[in-house]
Amino acid sequence: MRSLSDEELIQVYEWMKLTRVLDDRIVSLWKQGRGVGSTFSGRGHEAIAVGASYALGPDDVVAPMHRDLGCYLVRGITPRRILANQLGRATGVTQGRDANLHGIGDLSLGIIGFVSHLPQSMSPALGAAMAFLYREEPRVSMAFVGDGSSSTGLFHEVLNLAAVQRAPFVVVVENNRYAYSTPLHQQMAIDDIADRGQAHGVAAEIVDGNDVEAVHAVTAEAIARARSGGGPSLIECKTMRMHGHAIHDGAEYVPAELLVEWERRDPIAHLEKIFFERDIVEEALIEEIGQKCRRIVDDAVEYAESSSWPDPASLEEGVYAP
Repeated sequence: MRSLSDEELIQVYEWMKLTRVLDDRIVSLWKQGRGVGSTFSGRGHEAIAVGASYALGPDDVVAPMHRDLGCYLVRGITPRRILANQLGRATGVTQGRDANLHGIGDLSLGIIGFVSHLPQSMSPALGAAMAFLYREEPRVSMAFVGDGSSSTGLFHEVLNLAAVQRAPFVVVVENNRYAYSTPLHQQMAIDDIADRGQAHGVAAEIVDGNDVEAVHAVTAEAIARARSGGGPSLIECKTMRMHGHAIHDGAEYVPAELLVEWERRDPIAHLEKIFFERDIVEEALIEEIGQKCRRIVDDAVEYAESSSWPDPASLEEGVYAP
């Protein structure tokens, strides 16, 4: 399943690598006490966040969540702004009002601000899709949610309305096997979340969430179908959450052997293996990309730590209800 040229695949790898390096640095800063809020890791989710968002067009919109750091990067939020946000600085995306990925959004980049409680981001994302439909604009809206989201009422209400209206809407479900500490088998009595989409008349597919080529191909097809009037889609990406719900969560409830199994399926290592098997790149380029990503993140840390704290007098600015 290929939908990317070799050049595009290298670009996708750069986004995934930058996502991993930035994610690792955010976790490191938090453990050093240099952040001001909590933080979340999307380690293991890079193929989903990057592969799906890379398939979007420049005029489409997306509602990412807290494990979609790669999506924010692909859509144009810089590491500088993200790290400044993590450190609570005025130059961050939320200008010091939310010191993690919660709330990050930028409508000028087509990013709907993340709503902490999942799957509440689905509602505004569907609203955008309905606006495109009413205005007859060839644009698509995408929302990312987790497996736990699919067990909530709102998830089903949104899918039902999207199906009835044939909205240009794509839902990416990141099935990472745990909703906080609740394993999948205690959440639902079915094996595949995709079945829930089909029950509402939504086209649904299952894909290996650690294979960026597969994620991109399936998502690109769903986006093209939505753009041409074919209605909504649900894409279930099966993966594994490699850290706890948030970094303060040690995830002792996750069997160690499960993490070992999924570490062998790491999405970045998987893509590197493909590169070598197809003779697309040499080891030197892989190292060069890694060094480039580390320089970008080093610069972002320096920028964030040298940025000013928000002015308390601006507390009531840019909020919904002061």
